[in-house]
Amino acid sequence: MRLTLVRHATLLVEIDGRRLLVDPMLDDAGTSPPIEDTPNQVPNPLVPLPTPAEEVVRDLDAVAITHLHEDHFDETAARLLPRDVLVFCQPEDEASLAERGLLVRPVATAVDWDGLSITRTGGQHGTGEIALELAPVSGFVIGDIYIAGDTIWCKEVEEAIADHSPRVAVVNGSGARFLEGDPIVMTTDDIREVVARVPKVVVVHLEAINHCLDSREDVRTAVPEAIVPEDGETLDL
Repeated sequence: MRLTLVRHATLLVEIDGRRLLVDPMLDDAGTSPPIEDTPNQVPNPLVPLPTPAEEVVRDLDAVAITHLHEDHFDETAARLLPRDVLVFCQPEDEASLAERGLLVRPVATAVDWDGLSITRTGGQHGTGEIALELAPVSGFVIGDIYIAGDTIWCKEVEEAIADHSPRVAVVNGSGARFLEGDPIVMTTDDIREVVARVPKVVVVHLEAINHCLDSREDVRTAVPEAIVPEDGETLDL
C-alpha cells in the first residue's frame, strides 16, 4: 500500500493495484475566501498543490468523497474528475454528485469493489449544535486502511477501529475550529487516542485551510508516534 498526501485531506491511495483519489480539493492557492467566523481570515487554500491538478486526476480507478464541504470537494475537482470513474460517497451526497455528471456509487454500509471491500464509517464533525450543522460526514475503511474523515475522537471512531482493526489510520488533524465552540476535527489529544489503538497513524488536514490551527510541527511534537507527511510526500505502508 502506498499513500501520497496531495494537500490538506486530498490523498492518492494505491492499494491492490488500484489508484484511489480521496477528498479532492484542487483549487489554486488563494482563490477561495476564508471560512467565515473562524480565526486567521486569509484566502484559501493557503498553499499551492505540489503537482498540477490535471496530474492528480490522471489514471484514477476510483474516487472517494467523505462529504461535500468545499475543502474536501471543490469546483476544480468537480470540473476535472473523469466522468467514467466510480465515485464512492455517503448516500446523502449521491444526488448532488450525480448532478455534476459523475459516476456515483453511494456506500450505505459496505460495497464490494471488484474484490476490495469499502465500508462507510461514522463520525462527529465537532460537538453539540456545530456537529449537527456540519453533519453528515463519513469515513471509509478500504481494505486495511481506515480514512476517518472530518471527525473528532468519538464513539463512532472508536467503534470503527474496534470493528475493523485497521493496519493504517489516516486522521484529519489541526484542531480546526470556529471563533466559538470546540474543535471540529482531531486535536493532538484525539490523535493520541487513535495512536493507542492502530499500528500506523497518518495525520493530514494541516496547514492548508485558514482555520486549521495546529501545524505539522505541533503534531510531531505532541504525538511523535504519528506519521505527519509533507504535501506531495509518498509513504510506503
